[in-house]
Amino acid sequence: MKFLLLLLCVAIILTSLLVFQGVIADLVSPVCVAEGSDMKNDTASTQQNSPSDPYFDRQWALGSVNIPQAWLVTEGSPSEKDVLVAVLDTGIDRDHEDLAGKVVAEVNFSDSRGIDDVYGHGTHIAGIIAATMDNDIGICGVAPSCSIMNVKVADDRGKCGAGEIADGIVWAVDEGARVVNISLRLSEPWKELEDAVDYAWEHGAIIIAAAGNGGSSAHQYPAYYDKCIAVTGVKEDGSRAPLASYGDWVDVAAPGYQIYSTLPGDEYGYKTGTSQAVAYVSGVAALLYSIAVDSDGDGRVNDEVRAAMESSCQQLEISGMGHGLVDGERAVEQLKSQSF
Repeated sequence: MKFLLLLLCVAIILTSLLVFQGVIADLVSPVCVAEGSDMKNDTASTQQNSPSDPYFDRQWALGSVNIPQAWLVTEGSPSEKDVLVAVLDTGIDRDHEDLAGKVVAEVNFSDSRGIDDVYGHGTHIAGIIAATMDNDIGICGVAPSCSIMNVKVADDRGKCGAGEIADGIVWAVDEGARVVNISLRLSEPWKELEDAVDYAWEHGAIIIAAAGNGGSSAHQYPAYYDKCIAVTGVKEDGSRAPLASYGDWVDVAAPGYQIYSTLPGDEYGYKTGTSQAVAYVSGVAALLYSIAVDSDGDGRVNDEVRAAMESSCQQLEISGMGHGLVDGERAVEQLKSQSF
């Protein structure tokens, strides 16, 4: 009898402890904070906006720059205000299950015969920007309601020249691109390339380019040009990603380490680099274009988009990272307040 009473007491104590632990867990649910950030993620909003995509939990970067919170306002391009994102890269697998119907225009400026992505880089970038959300497949893009343009400027080995990039920029802008993603870099300046960047800006588009993976402060192009947003990469803890370039010419930082996205042939995988960081900034820019208004009356909104993105960054405690880590929620809220 004493033994049975002892077992009963132990059971009561264990049950009480489990209930207590459950209460404590509810009270101290973890809230993600980007390292070096003075802004917390809204856990409740993130939970409300958790899409059905099975690999969403592998996309740590979305939470670090508060994209789920931004989705409460916009997921990209509403039907009445189309926002096209041009991906100047190695091509895009337009038949990928998570990019089906996303590519609305294509052109090949490279030396490769085909426009498909043999190298695998461009498809990875495209998925980060605009992979379909809530389709029970793969991942979701930063701006899942936006359409993309496949502008192949790099060949099947990943090589390209300044001329191809310049031609790609002008073509994309003339075809209606508002955001031009250039996850490529050149080590030398080229006048025609700078002219193309200026042309895009004057026509209301915004160019976003990689600072490069040289691990130094050496200038890279077209990122270095004034009318271009230069992007470096960070890890999940807010430190600079391996080999990511830096310097006083860099404008913003974004996730660029172990980034999970689409690959040719309905595949998925991780890649690291400032290329991936650029895609996150392009996605945020696309979100902003969908709600931006011309507040200064100059006939375009690219200046409002850039100002909102750069002024709303989370501060980082390391130098050479520009304005800091882009923040989708802050930038969207800033533009939304200007529209009223």
